Amino acid sequence: MRILIAAAGSRGDVAPYTGLGAALRAAGHDVALATTDAFAPLAREAGLEFRALPADPRKGGGGGGDKRELMRAAAAFIGDLGRGFADAMADGADLLLLSTTTAPLGWHLAEATGTPSLGVYLQPTAPTGDFPPVVTGSRSLGRPGNRLAGRFALRMTDRLYAPAVTALRDRLGLPPASPSDTRRRQERADWPVLHGFSTALVPRPADWRPGLHVVGNWWPHHGAEEQLPREVEDFLGAGPAPVLIGFGSMAAGEGERLSELAVRALRRAGLRGVLQAGSAGLAADGDDVLTVGDVPHALLFPRLAAVVHHAGAGTSAAALRAGVPAVTVPVTADQPFWAGRLAAIGAADEPIPFRTLTAERLAEALDRVVRQGNCAKAAAQGAERMAGEDGAGRTVEAVERLAGV
Repeated sequence: MRILIAAAGSRGDVAPYTGLGAALRAAGHDVALATTDAFAPLAREAGLEFRALPADPRKGGGGGGDKRELMRAAAAFIGDLGRGFADAMADGADLLLLSTTTAPLGWHLAEATGTPSLGVYLQPTAPTGDFPPVVTGSRSLGRPGNRLAGRFALRMTDRLYAPAVTALRDRLGLPPASPSDTRRRQERADWPVLHGFSTALVPRPADWRPGLHVVGNWWPHHGAEEQLPREVEDFLGAGPAPVLIGFGSMAAGEGERLSELAVRALRRAGLRGVLQAGSAGLAADGDDVLTVGDVPHALLFPRLAAVVHHAGAGTSAAALRAGVPAVTVPVTADQPFWAGRLAAIGAADEPIPFRTLTAERLAEALDRVVRQGNCAKAAAQGAERMAGEDGAGRTVEAVERLAGV
């Protein structure tokens, strides 16, 4: 089959689909990844065709977490995405795989072209009594409250997508239909959604409708021959296992403050550190600190004493997969949710909200997770559970069932 995966957002919203795409390709399918230009190299390195989605992921957020600003940025990002989304389908496909971000637009393309579609989500978005919506944090409102909040969150999402959906349906020659009408139609049809996260963090809620499945993580593709850079290997071999500190695509413009804070915390806790530059531009010099750029989590994380991270879905999963304890510093969006899940299973210390981060708090948390052992034990148990899951394999099976292969 010719399969088109559509994903957009930050690196963490896109990279897992390179591994999924590579698995589908290995099963004999032609796979294209439609995403923004910044991630064209990721698609091509995984052997996937790249199709451009014309939006700038930096518009989608990444600052310090101001909700109003985040909503404005998300609306601008979705508007751009909608304007060029139909172009990604111009070369056709036999099956559309749609991420959380692209599904509310992709449904209309599927309708216009008659192409079957399947959800491939990195977050649980369907309302449930088990937990509150991922965008509202980790505090439970009780079962009825969680379900109500989940429905409200979907209504807010529909409002965010409404202008882009109206314009897209008009361009495709489809009759008017609101995002909420389309969503309800999909739900009534039990539209299938595969969720690419681990049951170690989020077991499938029993009150979900049929068609919603949790299959296990899709991991970013990296070549079998890929190795850590020589300077990283040298640093790892020069002393005790270090701590990685990184904020991914978050905290742009705060690199100087965060770098100084990170080094102070590491030295206060008596630990060596690896600073991952990320969007913040973390950097520091010293015998006990190394600065790195993009390094495959799968290769680096198992060699660490702990990971300090922003609790994006991908980084949270990668730390748990490595059996490494975490200190989470959530900034915005779904990050407080994943931080809360890691803490709930004991694999991370209690989250430190980004705006309350100090060198002292970070040093104390690092001392607890590195030296007390409880978090490491829980992380190892989570890793063992994840090792028994095959998210990509289960997705290939689901795709082939859908196609009658």
